[in-house]
Amino acid sequence: MHNTRHRSPTPASLSPRELAALIDISAVQAFHTEADVRELADIAVAEGFIAAHVLPNFVPLLRSLVPTGGLTLVGGPVGFPSGGHTTRTKVAEATELAANGAQELDMMINVGRLKSGDLDYVRSDMRAVVEAIAPVPLKVILELAHLTDDEIRTASAIVAESGAAFVKTGTGWTPSATTPEKLKLIIDTVDGAVEVKASGGIRSLESIAAMVRLGVTRFGINTKVAVDLVRECAALPGGRLDVTGMAG
Repeated sequence: MHNTRHRSPTPASLSPRELAALIDISAVQAFHTEADVRELADIAVAEGFIAAHVLPNFVPLLRSLVPTGGLTLVGGPVGFPSGGHTTRTKVAEATELAANGAQELDMMINVGRLKSGDLDYVRSDMRAVVEAIAPVPLKVILELAHLTDDEIRTASAIVAESGAAFVKTGTGWTPSATTPEKLKLIIDTVDGAVEVKASGGIRSLESIAAMVRLGVTRFGINTKVAVDLVRECAALPGGRLDVTGMAG
């Protein structure tokens, strides 16, 4: 059973604020400190990025720094970054994060089970977390660098039927960047049943425009790069990023 269709009309152009409202920024590396979390919160709120994500132990701090009801949501990862945690552990982690004020969660799919063909496990793992935190939305990370095209289609179909809100391309921790070809596999498979978040190696306004045209509605982008891209957008003629592909 599919969810309500999420595919909305592609905007013709994006203002800097509208661009920021499509971007998640994060401080989820092992070495990120309390100071990094505070800086992340300041940047997210000042720029109007739609979400800021930190590692689970820092979620209460981030929640205290980001105004409730503002433009920025508080997020955190589940089963990150390997996806190999037991379902019970993922559920416990997700439930605690939601209780600590996380407003959306990004969960790593169990890649090893998927590649083993154990699709019932992958399906039940995902649904257990979706149900445990409802109505908090879940994004499911596939980590495309590890998957064949067929596995990408299979995983995307499972996400589309799981009750999750988004399918996400990757953690951004693998060397390969998200490509339009891989995105198209996902978008064609989910057919609007869930939204699509692109993450990993997104460094230009041209890439963002092309991915928005494909149907991507959220991006995970390095914080410094994200700020630079919003500035670049503001400096464009008319202060807007053309998404139609007609300009230039």
